[in-house]
Amino acid sequence: MPRKYAIENTCVDVAYQRTGYLEVNTYQISDGAGLMVVDPGGQADAIIEAAGGVPIDAIVLTHWHADHVGAARELREKTGAITIASAVDAPRISGDVALPEGHVKAEPCPVDHVVEHGDIVQIGNMAWKVIATPGHTKGGICLYLDPQFGVHKQGKPVLLSGDTLFYGTIGRTDFDDSSMDDMRVSLKRLAALPDDTIVLPGHNYYTTIGVERKRVFAAFAQ
Repeated sequence: MPRKYAIENTCVDVAYQRTGYLEVNTYQISDGAGLMVVDPGGQADAIIEAAGGVPIDAIVLTHWHADHVGAARELREKTGAITIASAVDAPRISGDVALPEGHVKAEPCPVDHVVEHGDIVQIGNMAWKVIATPGHTKGGICLYLDPQFGVHKQGKPVLLSGDTLFYGTIGRTDFDDSSMDDMRVSLKRLAALPDDTIVLPGHNYYTTIGVERKRVFAAFAQ
């Protein structure tokens, strides 16, 4: 059973487990009025158990790679939660477009709601802004929550960065639909966020925009 970890000082309640074959960070985020799961890489039953009986309202998929969507279909079927992904990556998540050779394949999962850059995803009282961040995949997205919008506890803004921005590095850009040029543009978008924004990446440790401004953005977002 994957252990559940809490992250402090955020403007909403954030916890995560490491799930699936590549131990993706699967986040559970709640404001008391809604609960969302981000990137369920595997072990749907463990994710449901970690919710502690609280209904899961939405499943957010930051991109189409199997390590991030491996349990999406099962979780959707067992909870009735809606799935949310970018309009670009949704066809690969749903199975409407075949995956390239060599990629691990997950069970196809219907995408109930597709989003584009600048859209607002409302879950409970949380209003998440969609930031298109192609580079790791063509349809990769990040989601940003500013505590000044909506009804939130005191705390810092939050960025769900998927496999775009990590602690001290960035996502791979050597896949078939990856692009280093696109990644640089995406990093410039993220560099505009406040320094105190807590970055919740798809793998490894969380960080802040301010910390990554001094290393990742300085190295890659020029």
